Amino acid sequence: MKGSDAEHLAALFLQRQHLVLLEKNYRCRFGEIDLIMQEGTSLVFVEVRMRSNNYFGGAAASITTSKQRKLIRAARHYLSRLYTTPPCRFDAVLLTGHHDPEIEWIRDAFGE
Repeated sequence: MKGSDAEHLAALFLQRQHLVLLEKNYRCRFGEIDLIMQEGTSLVFVEVRMRSNNYFGGAAASITTSKQRKLIRAARHYLSRLYTTPPCRFDAVLLTGHHDPEIEWIRDAFGE
C-alpha cells in the first residue's frame, strides 16, 4: 500500500465519522499536511501514518517532535489565509498492516 492509498483510506474513515474533507496534501514552504478536515466548527489537521507492523514503536512513534513542529508551522500558514481563526486540533490516523489495515484515530494527538 502506498502513502496516497493510506491517506485515501484515512479520509474515508474520517468521513464515516462525520468529518468533512477540505483539503488533501496541503503543501507550503514549511511542510505538508496530509488531510485538513472540519468537524463542526473546528478545523482538524490530520497526519496519516502507515506501518506494516508495530515493531520499533509503530506508526505513532514516527510522528516525532520535529515532525510535529513542521505540522504546526504548516497549519499556521494555512490559518493565515483565513479571515477568522476557528478552533483547531491535530489528529493522527495510524494504519497498521498491508491488507485490510487496522485503523487507529487519535484525537488531539499533539498541540502547541
